[in-house]
Amino acid sequence: MSLSEGKAGDIRLERIVFIGRTYDEYLRMFHLNPGDLKGRTVLDCPGGACSFTAKARQIGIEAVAVDIAYQFDPAALEAKGRLDIGHAVQHVESLGDHYRWDEFGGPEGLRAERTRALNATVQDMKQHPDRYIAAVLPVLPFADRQFDMTLSAHFLFMYSDKLDYAFHEQTVAELMRVTKDEIRIFPLVDQSSCRYKDIGKLLTFAAGNGWSAEERPSDYEFQRGAASMLVLTRS
Repeated sequence: MSLSEGKAGDIRLERIVFIGRTYDEYLRMFHLNPGDLKGRTVLDCPGGACSFTAKARQIGIEAVAVDIAYQFDPAALEAKGRLDIGHAVQHVESLGDHYRWDEFGGPEGLRAERTRALNATVQDMKQHPDRYIAAVLPVLPFADRQFDMTLSAHFLFMYSDKLDYAFHEQTVAELMRVTKDEIRIFPLVDQSSCRYKDIGKLLTFAAGNGWSAEERPSDYEFQRGAASMLVLTRS
């Protein structure tokens, strides 16, 4: 999601980074297997150019993605995504020691994986636009407890230098509102691999709303130190 404030219609495409992970990365990231998701409704928030929803739907999982970027035409998002992939690969390559390259074998492997995610997402958006909902956090256009599970990757704690604690609390509260059973958030660090400093405060907030919280290891580590997730469960 864009870090800009305001309504979705106020956001310019150039202010959005449209990049994402593949379905297989999601399974490892959130320590899931397809059997964990069968028969469940799943929200990907924010979805970006992640192909989780496209692939999940192909195998019968009822998935929906939400992101501020989805207000734009898929063709425009595809073009923006290709630019963003190039910039992202250059950036992480320049910070090589901060990443575990065995995940992709090198920068070109990373580029290929991000391009696969983008291609699958854009194709699915063109064919099934109803699966991709435009919204601006911390407000979501869904009913209370509409989804059994919510997955949230590479947004909340990654940008803690730009998003204050109030935003994190409001967003977690909104994710709780639309989720029936479980929320998984990955990772627990920012872009410098520093752990989110207000995690304890946020866990106290979740507990006060009747949710249990647990930090669990992930099966995925590309950015060094980004190897665990927060699991919130309705008691």
